[in-house]
Amino acid sequence: MNLEEIYKSKIVTAKQAAEKVKSGNRVVIGHAVGEPTAVIDAMVANCEAYENVEILHMVAMNKAEYAKPGMEKHFTHNSLFVGGNTREAVSSGRANFTPCYFSEVPSLFKGKLPVDVALIQVTQPDEHGYCSYGVSNDYTKPSADCAKLIIAEVNNQMPRTMGDSFIHVSEIDYIVEYNHPIVELNPPKIGDVEKAIGEHCASLVEDGSTLQLGIGAIPDAVLLFLKDKKNLGIHSEMISDGVVELVEAGVITGKAKTLHTGKIVVTFLMGTKRLYDFADNNPMVEMYPVDYVNDPTVIMKNSKMISINSCVQVDFMGQIASESVGLKQISGVGGQVDFIRGSNMCKDGKSIIAMASTAAHGTISKILPLLDGGSAVTTGRNDVNYVVTEYGVAQLKGENLKDRARALINIAHPDFRPSLIKEWEKRFKAKF
Repeated sequence: MNLEEIYKSKIVTAKQAAEKVKSGNRVVIGHAVGEPTAVIDAMVANCEAYENVEILHMVAMNKAEYAKPGMEKHFTHNSLFVGGNTREAVSSGRANFTPCYFSEVPSLFKGKLPVDVALIQVTQPDEHGYCSYGVSNDYTKPSADCAKLIIAEVNNQMPRTMGDSFIHVSEIDYIVEYNHPIVELNPPKIGDVEKAIGEHCASLVEDGSTLQLGIGAIPDAVLLFLKDKKNLGIHSEMISDGVVELVEAGVITGKAKTLHTGKIVVTFLMGTKRLYDFADNNPMVEMYPVDYVNDPTVIMKNSKMISINSCVQVDFMGQIASESVGLKQISGVGGQVDFIRGSNMCKDGKSIIAMASTAAHGTISKILPLLDGGSAVTTGRNDVNYVVTEYGVAQLKGENLKDRARALINIAHPDFRPSLIKEWEKRFKAKF
């Protein structure tokens, strides 16, 4: 058969694809905005045919109805990163949470958590029969690489991304054609606090630096203050729309990168159509699996590597809690530790934790003597380097406990400094 015949022979409806999933299967769903929504909806509609189907996923951007009340007999959701649509299911005990570094997820699929079915979303095949994973390479490609069964949703609106981001149509078992816009995330509102944090972070960025940025108001605010920099590069878990503006302004060129010179290296995309259009068939943007992009020994090869991540709380010792509030799991480690360690291993690198000084409309300090009871330590005190709030920069690496606690208090919100100083003096038996 020629390529066209091979392709057509694999086409099924979403309902027919869902029927290929069997009770007891472990099903990995493509990540974030790369979810194959038609097949997921068909599985939920077919739920009475299943018992104990385990669904592995990280950030669920669709409805996540497999984790809703009443689905327990049919589906068990095993979350590798708790998102807004699955948070309640995990906290109520209907779903499970498995802690892991993002970079290690592919190795779990090859060992501890073998994949029965990979549900992926890809582009239409090119003239050589290759489909691109588009916006979601990360663990999606590795899951398909080792799955017993691959069901692909082919979407003609999926951007075609470059790098190690392709699967040949002959490797796919079943194809569901479903054309729809990729889910968009509207840019966050950037207020005065975020702008101040962004400016402080930007002061640590030198010309020729390679950046890792997350998503949200703080990373976007950092980008606002980089417009006078030269030859910045990107090696990041993901990027959002702000990067596009700096590429167009000639700030991000990648010319100074020592790894993948001239390329923006990422593992998944999340933003608006502007970002997806920018990445489509753009040889500057290269997508690779997460066990490469987030590998600290790969990250460290970028000169002047700077990682910028956020957190929920930091205590006097410099312990960072980014994924839970007390015993409540609200997200996951993601790539934070991967990039902090990679940046720290780079001889001229810098790792930054950036956060607002308060939470809950200014009623709670995010700098505390102790983390809330039960909170998971995401980044240990031995890994933390810079902490930034709207009030300044605290460098903790190489500082003793007394001095790092003092530096953190100096960038805490002024309303909380007196009580923090009191706790500091009590702990360290000294005058602040």
